[in-house]
Amino acid sequence: QVQLVESGGGLVQAGGSLRLSCAFSGRSISLYFMGWFRQAPGKEREFVAAISRSSVNTYYGDSVKGRFTISRDNAENTVYLQMNSLKPEDTAVYYCAARAIGTISLSRDQYDYWGQGTQVTVSS
Repeated sequence: QVQLVESGGGLVQAGGSLRLSCAFSGRSISLYFMGWFRQAPGKEREFVAAISRSSVNTYYGDSVKGRFTISRDNAENTVYLQMNSLKPEDTAVYYCAARAIGTISLSRDQYDYWGQGTQVTVSS
């Protein structure tokens, strides 16, 4: 059974950095397209970043381009989200997600498995 567990969230000042990790278990992560999404209170879950199986292709939401970097280590069954120059509007619960078939996707409805989320709070 596939499981995803996020870690690395916390409280950081504006302009700071955090690195989120998503530990993948149950199968080989190399079989999956991986994504990060976030959800702020009262808002819909939005796309943050996605990465192809072999890391060749990456995609980012407009609000995080140039500040966030998604990466993966298939040998370690882990995907990462490096977040730099954080802003208060980045405050949200961040979720890791896995998509088994098809192609890389920016749509939350296309993902098959989800983690429980990790809270990121950016103070001004």
